[in-house]
Amino acid sequence: MHREIGARRSATVASVTITRAHLVLAAGIAGGALATALSTHVRIVLPFTPVPITLQTMVVLLCGAILGAGGGALSQIVFLALGTAGVATFAGGSLLGVTGGYLIGFVIAAALVGAVARRTESALAVGGTMLGASLLILGLGAAWLAQVNGLGVREALMVGVVPFLAGDAVKAAGALGAWRVGRLAWRRLAGDGERDD
Repeated sequence: MHREIGARRSATVASVTITRAHLVLAAGIAGGALATALSTHVRIVLPFTPVPITLQTMVVLLCGAILGAGGGALSQIVFLALGTAGVATFAGGSLLGVTGGYLIGFVIAAALVGAVARRTESALAVGGTMLGASLLILGLGAAWLAQVNGLGVREALMVGVVPFLAGDAVKAAGALGAWRVGRLAWRRLAGDGERDD
């Protein structure tokens, strides 16, 4: 009886063993959150929209592709938590500011790209998902803008989507290129188990 209880305890302890892959993923999540926060400061203010151009979309897509669905989404949740706590800066001032819809879209987009990148090596599939995720971010951002500023659908699209389409396509291409270059190095660093998250 005592041996059986001891064996169960040993199995429980063994099941929560922290591996190198876990540590690397945790570091990647923290790094992704930090990179997203830093990319907020690379911005171009446009006179006809309250939403600035930043590098955040590219970082979000890359976080998803490298870290996977769970890790990518968690990196963005950590970023949102840091911003809400005042440690990081949001382009719209706060989570409930004019960029709130885009911020929520970051979490979903990172999860979406991560889910696809874990299942295929196809640059076409991952790149297409990145473009779709970028449109999702823009759509949520425009919907939020419409609610916060009382805009009609056309006006919300003109200030929240149209000005960013070309730039987001370029950022998606940049994220795809970085993923293709860095994915093998990331796997070696994290170990074989990294693809199974």
